Amino acid sequence: MEEELNYATVVFKNGGRPSEDGEAPANFQHFRLLVVCLGILCVLLVASISAIVYTVCVVMNEQRAFAANLSHLKKENEQLVMERSILENRTEELTRVRDDLNWTLEVIMKFDSFPVTDFCPDKKCQPCQKGWILFQENCYLFYESVYYWRTWQDSQKFCQSKAANLVVIDSSQEQEFITNHSKFYYDMFHGYWFGLHQNAEEDWIWVDGRNDTVWYWMKEEFADSGQCAMIIPFVNPTANWDTVNCLMRNKFICESGVLIRTPVT
Repeated sequence: MEEELNYATVVFKNGGRPSEDGEAPANFQHFRLLVVCLGILCVLLVASISAIVYTVCVVMNEQRAFAANLSHLKKENEQLVMERSILENRTEELTRVRDDLNWTLEVIMKFDSFPVTDFCPDKKCQPCQKGWILFQENCYLFYESVYYWRTWQDSQKFCQSKAANLVVIDSSQEQEFITNHSKFYYDMFHGYWFGLHQNAEEDWIWVDGRNDTVWYWMKEEFADSGQCAMIIPFVNPTANWDTVNCLMRNKFICESGVLIRTPVT
């Protein structure tokens, strides 16, 4: 009887253990699953962070490369702008040189025989011939022969033989310049021929064909009126033109363009 009771007791005790052992593995499996999930999440998180860090590094490297390239392009652009400016200045300089050479060639071509020794003493060319006076971009010859004066027509022919004309007065500055270089000679009725005369219609015209001008006529005529104009040197510089007979013999003033133009500074 006792043996049966003990057996039953043993059976009872043994029968309760499987239930406890079955719950433990289930809990362990849940825990293990949780750990695995957390591990996977950690791996994914690390992978995501690594990917983000990698992407950030790539972007930063690209930005640095872009910034370096942009800086290089800016320097190249500045260099190109500077080179363009240099080329533009060089082009302007060459254009000016070309125009000046063409100007000089045109002056030379006006002569049947170019007076090299008059323009280029010691093999160094000057803007004006020897004995001529430079003013702005023109050369002036004040014919100062003591005895051999000329009529207006002969004076113009003399100037033309020098590839010039009797002076055409274009401005008050030129009028002042000519007056300042005109000298009194012989008497009050003599002066200097310049390039103004009357045509057949009795209109006053210049030797270059123009008829527009600022007039500097004297209020009172010193000599008999005529069809040619001369400058009286000793009177008011703003009113010293007089009309006289073209056959009267006077000194005169020739004008021509410079051989070499002065560079503009």
